[in-house]
Amino acid sequence: MSDAPAQPDPPTEIVELRVHGVSGAGAEQVLDRPHVRQVAGDRSGGFYRPRPGYPDTRGAGGVILEAYRWRDLPSGTAVRTLSLVFLLPFMLCNMAIWMRPASGTASTAVVKGLCRVLALTLTALYVLTVAEVALDLVAWRCMGTPRCVAGRSWVSWLGGRPVGLRLALMSLVPVAAVALVWRLGTRPGWTFSEFRGTLTTSGEHQLTAVGQWDAAPIVARLRAVHVAAALATLDAVLLAARIAGPAAVPWALPLAGLTGLLLAACVGLVCAYPLMDRTEPSRLLDRGVRGLRVAALALTGVVLVAVAVEPAPWRAATGLPAYPTILGLFFLSQTVLLVVLAGAVWWARGRAPGGNRLRALGAPVMGAVATGLAVAFSGEAVYRVADLLDRGAQAAERLSSSPPLAFKWAIFGFFLAVAVAAVAAAVVAVASGPARRRAAREIVDRDFPAAPPESDLRRQQVRRMIARARFTEWLTPLALIYAALAGVGMATSTLGMVREYPSDLIERWTPIPGDLVNFSLLLGSYVIAAVVLGLIIGGLFAYRTPEFRRFVGVLWDVGTFWPRAAHPFAPPCYAERAVPELSRRISYLTGQGHGVLLTGHSHGSMLLAAAVLQLPPAAADRVALLTYGAPIRRLYARWFPAYVHDEVLGELGRRVGWRWLNLWRDTDAIGGWVFSPHRPGEPATVTGPAATVDRRLRDPTGVVVPPNDTVPPPIVGHWPSEYDPRFAAAVRDLAGRLRDRPATPR
Repeated sequence: MSDAPAQPDPPTEIVELRVHGVSGAGAEQVLDRPHVRQVAGDRSGGFYRPRPGYPDTRGAGGVILEAYRWRDLPSGTAVRTLSLVFLLPFMLCNMAIWMRPASGTASTAVVKGLCRVLALTLTALYVLTVAEVALDLVAWRCMGTPRCVAGRSWVSWLGGRPVGLRLALMSLVPVAAVALVWRLGTRPGWTFSEFRGTLTTSGEHQLTAVGQWDAAPIVARLRAVHVAAALATLDAVLLAARIAGPAAVPWALPLAGLTGLLLAACVGLVCAYPLMDRTEPSRLLDRGVRGLRVAALALTGVVLVAVAVEPAPWRAATGLPAYPTILGLFFLSQTVLLVVLAGAVWWARGRAPGGNRLRALGAPVMGAVATGLAVAFSGEAVYRVADLLDRGAQAAERLSSSPPLAFKWAIFGFFLAVAVAAVAAAVVAVASGPARRRAAREIVDRDFPAAPPESDLRRQQVRRMIARARFTEWLTPLALIYAALAGVGMATSTLGMVREYPSDLIERWTPIPGDLVNFSLLLGSYVIAAVVLGLIIGGLFAYRTPEFRRFVGVLWDVGTFWPRAAHPFAPPCYAERAVPELSRRISYLTGQGHGVLLTGHSHGSMLLAAAVLQLPPAAADRVALLTYGAPIRRLYARWFPAYVHDEVLGELGRRVGWRWLNLWRDTDAIGGWVFSPHRPGEPATVTGPAATVDRRLRDPTGVVVPPNDTVPPPIVGHWPSEYDPRFAAAVRDLAGRLRDRPATPR
């Protein structure tokens, strides 16, 4: 054996792997190089490097540049983007289950079950809305009125036919609507095994589940249950109308009992946590949920045939019998469910790390927003169709006559919630303005203590930018206000069961004129239509224009980051591909002997955080992390406390050996510091390695025109900063730490 000393490891090549945020920038913009080529992945999500043979193909400190482009995973085509718009309530409801507080197993099971039952009610509301249009407005009212069917070939073919036949045939519309939303919520997925590397977890924290949890079995089970519940809801509407008739129908009550048992089974299954969350195949469970769906299909077929052939007369009524009562009771149940969810979260919030009393209320807040939005969309859809069918009448007459009053109250409640929330936002903006402006003035004075008088205008612009950015901290109480108002608006929808009109009731008990209430109702209808139109236009522009997507894409990308754990008709989760794909690429690069510097902007920092927590120790030992514009602490720790908190962030730092720098600016309204702000003149709030992570960047770098330019330095805010010399300095710092790390034992 030779006693010669071991040879030192050769210099480590460092790969800087950049991950963009929700802006959806191209690989050329992320790498800041005009010529790039794809080295791994596909068109939806791929890895790119500067094309060889061109100058300046390396980054600061001689690192090898590489970018991960994932912008087409959440919404790659215009059709998918539009589907995100129409599935928005489902997506928001699915987010609610991930916003629960970190607490014990029992509390988690209760909150999860309540969120899933709430998601089930949204599917039922979708069916009730389509049933109102197809069965009540078209089959019952329009097809039974000669004036309505005149000149309308698409409804006249059933005009004058028996009521049961009309209802049975038009019931195919809700069935088709269920199939449509199922298709919109499901797109051809990826074989996740192709992207996964060696699966590891921290063993402590649940953020690792975002990319490793194979949601395919869970989503399939939830989808079967929701389809069964949707069909049972349609059966309940038809059977309730049949039972309300003047003549006894012997088969209706037994079928109604079976429908009730089917709905109860659906509710019980979605509450069966963790039975439904088993990621491995379960033959008994999977056969059970599929059997439930088959039973619902068979029951619906029997109900439709029975309704079509039953000769007994139907009750004479201006609308579908029993439907207003069903709708009112349904809205009441949703309101009670939200109240119970808020109580369960409030009871469990004390167990959430961090102790903030408001940070753990995201589940009921988002649940109320999703439900209120779904109710408003449903009411607007019903009234638009009613306006179309009831031609020739005045708008006020149409609104006060055709559809159930519960939808009228829903529109009025939505408008009231939006109006009061807007007023509250204005009041909060004015009330918090002095404090925000005072803090901004102190920051600017510290950053530019010797600024000349000619820079006063620029400093004033910087102060306004900082003051606006600090308004983000006030969004939490505003969200609570809107959620509470949305819940109250849903509760008032139950007044439709007692035939109380908003204008009559409010004029009777308050000095507000009834005409003003009717005007508010019409205005609320237009507001909802404007919201829907704005979402459609925003979705299209977000797909076509990367600059526009920077502002509207945050909702889609954050919403579809979380797996479908509550609502199976929500848009697919792209993190189930992006996170394991990143982990696999990082493991491959480190396995080749490279050090990997991960740089993530905005939401890209969350993708990297989840990926790092999945790396095997050998790969994590060769990784460093650079985040900038990161919403990890400011948004995710506040709204997703069970998955992002101090212990998770500490483990993330330990995994990379505290080779982690976070760049942030006071002008950024989304990103911020992770452990400590480190503002000049303020004492440190943390000690140890965590105190070395955050680096505050003065923004702008100056307030006067430099000699080599014609305008002052720009105010960057939340925009990427790869061109910033301070970014390059951070890259060189972390690359040096990777190169200087102890040699790997041979």
